[in-house]
Order: sequence, then C-alpha cells, then structure tokens
Amino acid sequence: MGHGGGGALSAELVRHLFAPAYGSPELAALTDSATVSLGGARIAFSTDSYVVRPLFFPGGSIGDLAVNGTVNDLAMSGAVPAYLSCAFILEEGTELAVVGRVAEAIGAAASAAGVTVVTGDTKVVDAGHGDGVYVNTAGIGLVPPGVDIRPQRAAPGDAVIVSGPIGRHGVAIMSVREGLEFGAEVESDTAPLSGLVQAMLAAAPQLHALRDATRGGVAAVLNEIAAASGTGVVLEERRLPVPDPVAAACALLGLDPLYVANEGRLVAFVPREQADAVLAAMHAHPQGRGAALIGECVADHPGMVVARTALGGTRIVDLPLGEQLPRIC
Repeated sequence: MGHGGGGALSAELVRHLFAPAYGSPELAALTDSATVSLGGARIAFSTDSYVVRPLFFPGGSIGDLAVNGTVNDLAMSGAVPAYLSCAFILEEGTELAVVGRVAEAIGAAASAAGVTVVTGDTKVVDAGHGDGVYVNTAGIGLVPPGVDIRPQRAAPGDAVIVSGPIGRHGVAIMSVREGLEFGAEVESDTAPLSGLVQAMLAAAPQLHALRDATRGGVAAVLNEIAAASGTGVVLEERRLPVPDPVAAACALLGLDPLYVANEGRLVAFVPREQADAVLAAMHAHPQGRGAALIGECVADHPGMVVARTALGGTRIVDLPLGEQLPRIC
C-alpha cells in the first residue's frame, strides 16, 4: 500500500521501475503533468486514477476528485485545462444508482471546472475483485506562451506560499471511514485550481514552481521540489494555516498536518519580489482567500526541508515513506 501513497516508496517505484521501462524524457521530469509540443502548440497532458474509500464523503465524492485532481495536475504546469477522458472500473453487483451518482458528480464538477468529458470507457470485474467503483481520468490543456512552471526552477530567495488551510481532505475521509468526530464536521477541500493559477500568472508571469498537495501533503510537495531544484526549504510552523478541527484530529491521532492529504490546495514557489502581488491575487480568488506565506527557498541544506517550530527550535520534515491514510483519493 505504501507504493501508492505519494511518498518515498511511490517515488522509488516510478524512478527505478516505470521511468526506465518507458524511456521517456518527458516522463523523467516527474512533474504533475507532462508538457509536450504538438502541431505548434504546447500541451499539458496528465492522467490519474481514483480509488477513494468511501465513495461519498463530506464535501465531495470520488466523482469530484476524478475531475478536480486531473484538472489540478494540468494547472500545476500553468495550463488551461480543456478536455478529459473518463473510465470506470465497476465491481459486479454495484448498484446502478451509486454509479449514477458518481457520473452526475463528474458532470457537475467538469462544468464547474470549465472542462468537457469527451471520451470514456467502462469495465466490470467479478464480485469480490473490486471495491464498488474505481475511476480513471486523463486530461489535456494548453500552456500559454512564455509560461515555464516546473520544480527545477525553484531558486534560493523564492517565497513559499500555500493557497489555504491544509489537512481538510484527509481528516474528512478519516472521520467517515473510522466514525470519528472532532468537535465540528470537516469537509474535503476538493476544488479546481486552474482559475486560481491563471489569476496568479496574471499577477506574476514568472512563477517558478507549483504543486498540488495531495497524497503525502505539503511535506511531500516541499521535499519533491527541494530535491528537483537542488535547494533547501525553511518553513515557519506558526504560519501554517491549520484549521482547529484538523489540528484537534491530528493531536488525537498522532498525525502531523504537514503530511495529511489535500485535494484543493497548492504550494507555490514565487520570486520574492513578486510574492506580495501573488498573495493579493490569491486572496481575491475564492480558492485562495486563505493563502499564506509559509517559508522560503534557501541555498543551504539542498534537498532538505527544515521547519522552525513555535518554540524556536528546528526539525527536519522528511519525505513520507508512504501514506498516513491509504486510499484517500
């Protein structure tokens, strides 16, 4: 299960098994979406599979994730998402009403994200050999001229910004799956981020790096960008926007909010002189109203993420080995 958790085991699987087998230089970049040239246009292309359990949870469903997750992967390269494919793998015996609810959620989420589902596929597996509904989506979008967003561009002096409160999706899934209550209902943050990214680019066309903080949370994203760019990252823990119910859940269960999954949050590495303009643009957008500057990119300790604690100490924020909560997307 750890190989699907978005942490060190996932990275090892991709780098040492899949990437050598495919031999693709575009894949070797290990970005959220590949950027390729076709017919004179720059196209972002991404695919993702969704196996979340339960299928429906506070704030969303597997259908919302299937659209927003792929849309967001495209947006992290600065692309304007346009078209999706959608494939269902159904377990024999799954009620058609359940499949219908998922399909309707996909249609509504696609409309909200400004994309169109144009092709798809359906397969059915024997009862007992699936878990109701699995979904795969792939997406394409156009990358505007002059946009070059990739983790290798992060540079010392960059401001590190998160687009809003973290940890909500993982805690929402946990509350339903385990029957836990944390004083207030926590809803998933699943949302399309392409509009937010375009607003950020309008304010600062030279954004260096973007990642959506899904499996492995903010910690995984920061470690991946630090490793790809050969830089270090210093976080200020007191600046992290952690909602009270998420903090309470993490304290109860011994989790670190930095590692809890999100489905509607991005981390941005922005030239320091443009950080104020980017933050202003984010605060003016519905998906960025809670954006906060949480740290900086440094030349020291390349490939390592360090957090300054509220007590004045420091701690290393490692890449997670697997996932604290499997099958959250």
